[in-house]
Amino acid sequence: MNAITKHEAAAMPALQMSESELIEVLATSLYPGAHVSSIKMVLGYCKATGLDPMQKPVHIVPMWDNKAGTMRDVVMPGIGLYRTQAARSGECAGVSEPEFGPDTTETIGGQQITFPAWCRVTVKRRLPTGEVVEFTAKEFWKENYAVKGGKDKSIAPNAMWTKRPYGQIAKCAEAQALRKAFPEIGSEPTADEMAGKSLHEDDTVIDATTGEVTGRKPPVTMPARKPAPAPEQAVTDAQPKAEPQQRQATDGAPATVGEVAYILKKINAKGVTIPQARQMAGLAEGENLEGLTKDGFIALKDALA
Repeated sequence: MNAITKHEAAAMPALQMSESELIEVLATSLYPGAHVSSIKMVLGYCKATGLDPMQKPVHIVPMWDNKAGTMRDVVMPGIGLYRTQAARSGECAGVSEPEFGPDTTETIGGQQITFPAWCRVTVKRRLPTGEVVEFTAKEFWKENYAVKGGKDKSIAPNAMWTKRPYGQIAKCAEAQALRKAFPEIGSEPTADEMAGKSLHEDDTVIDATTGEVTGRKPPVTMPARKPAPAPEQAVTDAQPKAEPQQRQATDGAPATVGEVAYILKKINAKGVTIPQARQMAGLAEGENLEGLTKDGFIALKDALA
């Protein structure tokens, strides 16, 4: 048993209370509004990993499961849990202060925001041989920020990433560095990294910092496939072909938030600006991806491949 897991005896707080009393305390203080079954998941998680639930090492995040067709709670670690596990190992030799890239000011989804282009954090681990090894993670703001989502499918950053653009990306970079330095703590993303994301693309956007559901993305209704003409009604040159009609029906269908986020990542990886990417794809000039259609998504995806 290693140092990370041998604290199981301290999993539950040293309080003289029954499980039902502890659940009531957690439900009224740390996890208000959560289902009892979800709080029991937290207790089970904490007991298995030797954590004190009263320190709120994990978050209960309500997320829409598109495959199951229902909302379900997911227990996710917080950045504090990764720090705790690294410290318990006895091999953590320190974490650097976050280093930020140059400030960038852009209008995203109609909202102007200034943010650091990237953040870099280094975690030091002391090996049994005494050697100290550094593990560095560099995360880009545009690849991590959480969108507002909702019915308007806005690609603008949500309230937390607007208010704390440096603090939020710093937590993402630190979490990645901790996973690289201490892979035994697991590969599950933290609640901070999952803010504004969902179990499956095109699902509910959540704010994992508060666990609040910020709006379920409306499903994209695909046009019904036009039935093939009967043999006696074969298409002639005088008749419009079914394929162009079907293509026309799909024109104007909005791209999903996930598709827009994907294109933003491709643009960042390609090292071009949004206007340059739109020009490469043969789209109309524009400073952002607001109003991007599915056809536009496909054109940008091909141009940035």
